[in-house]
Amino acid sequence: MSLLFNAYPLARSALFTLDAEKAHELTLQRLQQAYDCRHLRRFFPPVQTRSRQLMGLTLRNPVGLAAGLDKNGAHIDALAALGFGFVEVGTVTPRPQDGNPRPRLFRLPRAQALINRFGFNNHGLDAFIANVQRSKFRQDGGVLGLNIGKNASTPIENAVDDYLTCLDGVYPHADYVTVNISSPNTANLRSLQGGDDLGRLLQSLQLRREALADIHGKRVPLVVKIAPDLSTEQIDAIAELLPRYEMDGVIATNTTLDRSRVQGLPHADETGGLSGPPVHELSLAVIRRLRERLGGETAIIGVGGISSGTQAREKIEAGADAVQLYTGLIYRGPALIEECVRAV
Repeated sequence: MSLLFNAYPLARSALFTLDAEKAHELTLQRLQQAYDCRHLRRFFPPVQTRSRQLMGLTLRNPVGLAAGLDKNGAHIDALAALGFGFVEVGTVTPRPQDGNPRPRLFRLPRAQALINRFGFNNHGLDAFIANVQRSKFRQDGGVLGLNIGKNASTPIENAVDDYLTCLDGVYPHADYVTVNISSPNTANLRSLQGGDDLGRLLQSLQLRREALADIHGKRVPLVVKIAPDLSTEQIDAIAELLPRYEMDGVIATNTTLDRSRVQGLPHADETGGLSGPPVHELSLAVIRRLRERLGGETAIIGVGGISSGTQAREKIEAGADAVQLYTGLIYRGPALIEECVRAV
């Protein structure tokens, strides 16, 4: 096992003495520095190859990085070198925005969970695309997903415009594009998951994708990221709309607003989205229902609460074609990637 993997428990002890967001930023900085140094790069693990087809793409293995860890796409190559089969970065919005005031990231160590209320903090579409273009991951055969959203200042009735602007920008540089309509930290965003609003958004994306495919000579898969806090009726409605508007996949799920599994823990009452093991069962229920309603044609990427290889395998058994990690990395470190690849 890589020295990098073995060293993480020691590093985590030091990082957990810092403010959670500062620790996050420091970790990315140090990871990038290690990757940029050719003498240290040899301590990165070889990527385990367990090839899998997904939406016409060939994944090196079915364990990916979830969006949110690298919002600006500034560390794609360094993160990919940890052993991921595919990487997703973002969420990006058309214009730069600071997000919500700090503090906005909280650890719940007893539950190995996090609560965040970042609010799509990012440097904007132009900076994001420049970072993506500088990365070498796609050139080396990696699969890169780009995750798009709306600015907080954009009225919800104009949200489609923001998504189309982002789609136009990221389309030439993405292996797939994720439409994030499930963050709990942008006002009214989750309303786009239901009814006529979702139909209008997906139809607009479908039509724009057709135009972009003609311009760029390639059809980039579109996936939709949904919340774990949906009723059965809402899941069924989404499952009906996805194939109607030729969406290629769905990511299940984002963070939850439910606090029933962390009641009484420090920070449990902070506003924002809860991630980590408390989301696992909620995510599994959504995946099972989606697979039942979608059949085998639409891809499902399972994310939410994976902190062991067993939980990754449970996502696959529930109907997911691939999985993504985020919060589990904070608590387990990069050894979790290898464990999950072996498990699935």
